[in-house]
Amino acid sequence: MYENTAENVSENITVKKEKLPDHKKWHKQDTTWALSLFGTAIGAGVLFLPINAGIGGIISLLFITILAYPVMYYGHRAFAKIIYSSKVVDEGITGTIREYFGNKASKIFNLIYFLIIYIIMLLYAVAITNTISSFMVNQLHLNEPPRVILSLVIVLGLIAIVNFGQEITIKVMSMLVYPFIASLIFIGIYLIPQWNMSILDVSNISVASTGQGIIGMLWMTFPIMVLSFNHIPIISPFVKKQKETYGEEATDAKCAQIQKYGYILIFTVVMFFVYSSVLSLSPQDLALAKEQNLSILSYLANHLNIPTINYIAPLIAFIAIVKSFLGHYVGGYEVMRDMILESSRARGKELSEKAVKTSILIFMVLTGWYAAYANPSILGMMESIAGPIGAALLCILPMYAIRKVPALAKYKGKLSNVFVTVVGVITVLALFKTFF
Repeated sequence: MYENTAENVSENITVKKEKLPDHKKWHKQDTTWALSLFGTAIGAGVLFLPINAGIGGIISLLFITILAYPVMYYGHRAFAKIIYSSKVVDEGITGTIREYFGNKASKIFNLIYFLIIYIIMLLYAVAITNTISSFMVNQLHLNEPPRVILSLVIVLGLIAIVNFGQEITIKVMSMLVYPFIASLIFIGIYLIPQWNMSILDVSNISVASTGQGIIGMLWMTFPIMVLSFNHIPIISPFVKKQKETYGEEATDAKCAQIQKYGYILIFTVVMFFVYSSVLSLSPQDLALAKEQNLSILSYLANHLNIPTINYIAPLIAFIAIVKSFLGHYVGGYEVMRDMILESSRARGKELSEKAVKTSILIFMVLTGWYAAYANPSILGMMESIAGPIGAALLCILPMYAIRKVPALAKYKGKLSNVFVTVVGVITVLALFKTFF
């Protein structure tokens, strides 16, 4: 009896294994996930990458071209590894951190994760305000509205959209991803007749680097590069799905395969857009775009006397930035809500959902309004705060886990680990650039 039962179990396991798709082959769902990685990685941050990539001339452009793909690939591969090696894959990165390092570390991670989402959301509030203001003045030829009023109306309008229809908003954002990607390719192709070779003039570097020097200029490319390709939020569901579909043993190989081809696609599209934008302008123009705190599309619309670009570019910029703002608001709201509820429960208090939602709403409106009105340097904030914090999560955290957690010991000793660690440290040190 027991032997027959054992045989039946063995047969069931064999049948189950046979039902798993061959992880070495490429399947339809692999294409879906590669495009999902693509859509998540390409956001409004890409609209500021050409400015940073080209502002130092051909040297900084080549620097980013060489490093962008390996930083994106090895950084996100390491992040995926620490998740699928966890026993609590279903709980995502928060559960993974809790398993590896305990509850206190999980709380610290949530706080840092919230900060990166929140800071980027504030920067997008600034970018939307500047995009609309520039469009009204340069394309519609209207008087510039009072910034204090314009910024308030924009922030209230955006947050109202989310709060009165969050599910619909998420669906609409998902639908906008692929038209946005197509529009980047279209703009890149459309700009080809405007290409010039001023970027190749090395003498432009001293003008465009604004006194930082070549080393300082290259140093500041790391934060923007890390941030522009960062798509940490989707890695947890991505890993979970591959583990469910192909089985635990094949998860590593399948994740590597999908990420490899997905990142080739991301790199190709983004760098084509970057090169096309940069070649259409001079390093001095890009420095002016940074000074005016505009995305590359808004600056192109103002700078190039091309009717199609004049109106389509600001519209694409607006849609892209709004999409990214709403996405970051939803993510920031969820993390902040969980932190508030967890903190109140730890003190023996139980706050109502309505009270928490109202508190977060007021906080987001006031801080978003202030940021949009104050108009801080978007690239400056990305370089000095958002990028370094993003690098701490994407590069330093996985490498520290691989070094300290026994379950990840098999990933030690790889040259790619050294590369990711060095990039992470250099980027995090940008936090202290004002002291150098």
